[in-house]
Amino acid sequence: MESPEIHVEELKKDPEFLANIQRLEIECKEEESIAKGYQLLDAQLIIEAPEDDINEIFTFIVNTAFDRLAEKLSTSKSFDMNDAEDLATARAIYEHGIQRYSENDKKGAKEIFLVLNYTIDHADLKDAMMVHAAAVMAGNSFEDFIENLVDVEGVNEHDPLAFFIQTFTQPTDILLTMFAKQVKQAKEELRVLDESKEK
Repeated sequence: MESPEIHVEELKKDPEFLANIQRLEIECKEEESIAKGYQLLDAQLIIEAPEDDINEIFTFIVNTAFDRLAEKLSTSKSFDMNDAEDLATARAIYEHGIQRYSENDKKGAKEIFLVLNYTIDHADLKDAMMVHAAAVMAGNSFEDFIENLVDVEGVNEHDPLAFFIQTFTQPTDILLTMFAKQVKQAKEELRVLDESKEK
């Protein structure tokens, strides 16, 4: 099945499509909805909106996501991956972590992956985030991580969690055993969060 071709020029003039974009813009700001922010971003990218508009939405998504993360940490709540808003929030934080990793900010990337491991309420995703963090801690560059550890073919595009890398060249539990030293260190770092929770 081939996806229908999107006629960008037609969409740019389509009053209904443009009205939808405007509605999304208002709703995502009023509701502070990251999920709608992503819908808006997708629509803006389709019609090749000006870079400033795209950057503005992206900044909104990232800033709102980190505000939510701070809230979750301070109230000891987790991200529920069945909730569209929580999923979009975790995705935004994850994408920021991947960007940090690709820019070789290993400390920033590791902290983001660890915080996601700590706050995501989904066993497989938690483990996948630990693999990310351990790979960073073991000194793998982003390129090494993608080339040697990630199974790009194994991605199920219909999985709502497909934005997160969860398919690896080895089963996750084997990778976690291979990275046992880093996992132990990571768990010690996470214990600090648990201790602050108990205070």
